Amino acid sequence: MSDIHLAFDHPEARAAATQSDSSLDRISLRDHVVEVEIGAFQAERGVLQRVGFNIVVELTPVAGPIDDDVDRILSYDSLTEAIQIELAAERLNLLETLAERIASRILTEPRAFRVFVRVEKLDRGPGALGVEIVRTDGQAEGGATQMEAPLPHPLVVYLGAKALASPRLTQWIDALVDDPRPVILAVGLPEGAWPKANTKLTQRRIDLLAVEQNAWTLAGRDARCVVRASRTELDWAMKHDQLSVWAPSKMVLDAVDGPKGTAVDMAAWLAAQLSAEQLLVMGEDLPQDCNIDMHALDANGPIALI
Repeated sequence: MSDIHLAFDHPEARAAATQSDSSLDRISLRDHVVEVEIGAFQAERGVLQRVGFNIVVELTPVAGPIDDDVDRILSYDSLTEAIQIELAAERLNLLETLAERIASRILTEPRAFRVFVRVEKLDRGPGALGVEIVRTDGQAEGGATQMEAPLPHPLVVYLGAKALASPRLTQWIDALVDDPRPVILAVGLPEGAWPKANTKLTQRRIDLLAVEQNAWTLAGRDARCVVRASRTELDWAMKHDQLSVWAPSKMVLDAVDGPKGTAVDMAAWLAAQLSAEQLLVMGEDLPQDCNIDMHALDANGPIALI
């Protein structure tokens, strides 16, 4: 394209300017605004900001007449639903990631051929800051991926303070390494004092760092305990039958609806996220204010206390 103004025009104008010889139908979503928590900077954590979406989808022709039948067209709801589903999946740092996932979801529709997705932050300055991508069927992220074998159901083990201090800890780790299931260890807050803050959001971050300090302490005691922070790392370790110690900050803070209670709550939440076969709580009684959703976990496996 030689007209510079098209770079800032609506994606519909860009679609028209780059059309091929074969004419394609288009549907569009204009100026759809959602309040969402997104962004890589600390100032964007725990804060809702307005994000604008403009989407144009080029469609292959319908075979035969439409006959005023809604089932023969791509519904506009498919565009807004793609946005809602991807926003609800997890907290994201980058608009680029969000745009790519929305495009991939839309291109799973049978008639979708090419999609333009523009995503903009509306509250980060005097203007709109955003990204626009163009993807064609089979080109979007995940569009040509091969089917992978399903992940095994792990055993999630929460080690309380008594378990971590027990002289039998090495024997328990020996047994867990020999368990045929992939094992993920979760730990709680360390014993003693740690910094206190005046705001809940700040204290939450401090507590998560304290839990991770405990995880790294365990890793320093036994080389088989490898600290892993992301879902991708945990999935890889499960596939390769390696023992993991969960560092919760990234997954908890990135979750749209993450755990809000105790360290045991976080372990139960992780077990539900990973479709764990069982959650084993060692060396600690369940606190009275524990928010474990027993019904959600029962679908995957029982909770055992030792």
